[in-house]
Amino acid sequence: MNLMMKIFTFNKTLIIYALCVMLPICLISNMLLLKKAAADIYMKVGKNGTVYFTNVPVSNAYKVFMITKSLVKKEPGQYNYKYNKIIHKAAKKYGVNPRLVEAVIRAESGYNTAAVSDKGAEGLMQLMPQTQKTLGVTSPFNPVQNIYAGTEYLRSLILRYSGNLSLALAAYNAGKKAVAKYGGVPPYVQTQNYVKEVIDYYKGFNSSR
Repeated sequence: MNLMMKIFTFNKTLIIYALCVMLPICLISNMLLLKKAAADIYMKVGKNGTVYFTNVPVSNAYKVFMITKSLVKKEPGQYNYKYNKIIHKAAKKYGVNPRLVEAVIRAESGYNTAAVSDKGAEGLMQLMPQTQKTLGVTSPFNPVQNIYAGTEYLRSLILRYSGNLSLALAAYNAGKKAVAKYGGVPPYVQTQNYVKEVIDYYKGFNSSR
């Protein structure tokens, strides 16, 4: 093995070590420093070889990389203090339970206004570009625009599925075409987990207030 090959092998080993060991440790450390509950970490490799890590998987391409336990007691609504008034005003305008809006935001973005999925969904309620266009959103990272549009869209889905929350959430996550194709919640692991997660958050918020 020549010197160049040795250097390449050494560097490659460092890169793999950094991605597989150091990065997840940094992610967990950041969660603890921010006093947030730890969450499972998911990983996927993109088409160009880029490795993505997240605690909120947005597609079936993500696989569980590390399972972590909650080291901080979860308190429903702990991240919503900044947007509480906006959520309640939007919920009142569109006739949606504000706790449900909170649950969707928590599952979609973890209250990160700058969140962007690999599919292109943006902001607190992870609105796709086409949905933004339909609802007149000009600044998806603006909390007011995002929450109002996301709540309006959520209401339209609840009405579309006659109040069936599981179907409405499945459509919010996977799209109306997917729900129509399978005649119910699509058999996508990510979507099924998403529906359960939102409903669990929703029940938790309601029972705690």
